[in-house]
Amino acid sequence: MGFLMIIRKWALRDKMPIREIARRTGVSRNTIKKYLREGIVEPEFQTPDRPSKLDPYAARLTEWLVSDQRKSRKERRTAKLMHADLVKLGYDGSYERVAAFVREWKGERQRAQRTTDRGVFVPLAFRPGEAFQFDWSEDWAYVSGERIKLQVAHIKLSHSRAFLVRAYLLQTHEMLFDAHWHAFRVFEGVPERGIYDNMKTAVDKVGVGKKRDVNARFLAMVSHYVFEPEFCNPAAGWEKGQVEKNVRDARHRMWQVMPAFADLAALNTWLEERCKLLWDETAHGTLPGSIAEVWAAEKASLMPLPVMFDGFVEERKRVSPTCLISFDRNRYSVPASFANRPVSLRIYPERLVVVAEGHVVCTHERIIERSHRQPGRVVYDWRHYLVVVQRKPGALRNGAPFAEMPEPFRLLQAKMLRQPGGDREMVDILALVLHHDEQAVLTAVELALAEGVSTKTHVLNILHRLVDGKAIGEPPLDTPQALTLQREPKANVERYDALRGQIAAGGRHAS
Repeated sequence: MGFLMIIRKWALRDKMPIREIARRTGVSRNTIKKYLREGIVEPEFQTPDRPSKLDPYAARLTEWLVSDQRKSRKERRTAKLMHADLVKLGYDGSYERVAAFVREWKGERQRAQRTTDRGVFVPLAFRPGEAFQFDWSEDWAYVSGERIKLQVAHIKLSHSRAFLVRAYLLQTHEMLFDAHWHAFRVFEGVPERGIYDNMKTAVDKVGVGKKRDVNARFLAMVSHYVFEPEFCNPAAGWEKGQVEKNVRDARHRMWQVMPAFADLAALNTWLEERCKLLWDETAHGTLPGSIAEVWAAEKASLMPLPVMFDGFVEERKRVSPTCLISFDRNRYSVPASFANRPVSLRIYPERLVVVAEGHVVCTHERIIERSHRQPGRVVYDWRHYLVVVQRKPGALRNGAPFAEMPEPFRLLQAKMLRQPGGDREMVDILALVLHHDEQAVLTAVELALAEGVSTKTHVLNILHRLVDGKAIGEPPLDTPQALTLQREPKANVERYDALRGQIAAGGRHAS
């Protein structure tokens, strides 16, 4: 730019001839005339078109970008993943070239849609231990050989930016409570405030301004962990922008690279370990050090972790005459003594607990079936029906709950039901589990089956020997030669008849 200024000064201010300027500068007269005629103040250089290693793959990359726009934001690939896919196709160029291509393509698309201006915001800062942010998202994973949609809880400390991601099948109260416990457990403390949107599991009704009718069960959890809930304005996700960003980042950090899992517990274990690994790998951005280092300093500002909140949701149920209660399209058995009576059902994320008269009656593993095309399932516990079959032993033969007994019981049942009165004896054997350890009863039944003596008396004998600690199945005794029987006794009734004859003749009976 200084060179052009000298040419313009000589020509316009000093009135120097073009020929003299050309002689002094070594630039042709035509070029000097062009600069003066067009009023060029800054030099412009046109970059020549050079071939790029990305050119043969540009069409494919554009196709990927277009197809990703049709997907939800959760499933779109990042430039790093696209670069990795191009490498598999033979591309040997740099990631930066791919990233530049993606930026340019997205920039042109934004300008075309006029979506660059999205408002003005104020950056936020939080002191250590002040707040955490919570949000839900929906993502997909392969669990038990099936691709299923998951409800994912995201919890993030606002100061250190430490975060936890945990997956569930539903967005219900019990899942919300469980997510908070695991987050505070991993963070090793509880902040002063929690920032939420107006989710239905926390807010029953949104009022004017900041007024909220907060759910009573949610307030119980808040009171237990002693933090203050704060709710954003409706449709104002930027008020908890840290966790909103965490939702977006988790998709390419976790969900798009995770393997398949045998069950949901294995998935959540992997997510927790992955989050802690990312704490070490990710720089905080605002403060020096990684997220893990800032979190280690923030721990001292967190309230010590209390005991786990008993995060259940309670419903009133009435037990049917078939000793079943219904929940979420499935039915679960209850001990027969509570048939036709009301009970309380406590719903946890992974189990169902039936409570009556202030005591836990039974517990079942919870079944969550996302597909409504399948009929509801019935979960039996055959022990719940023992009181009934003691009065009605004939129900044992075709009773649906007893099809799920352990294998030794079913083998013994098949043998005993062939005998007269076998159903009653089988019921008596099954009733032994009400008074003895079930494993001991099973062992007694297995030993009786192995010896080929499938009777109630033999099972009771073996069970009592097991309970008393006596040896079972010892080898026969080796008797000495002196005790060997020399003469076998004979069955001779003639002596008895002779005795009777003496009595008939006037003799006396021995008694």
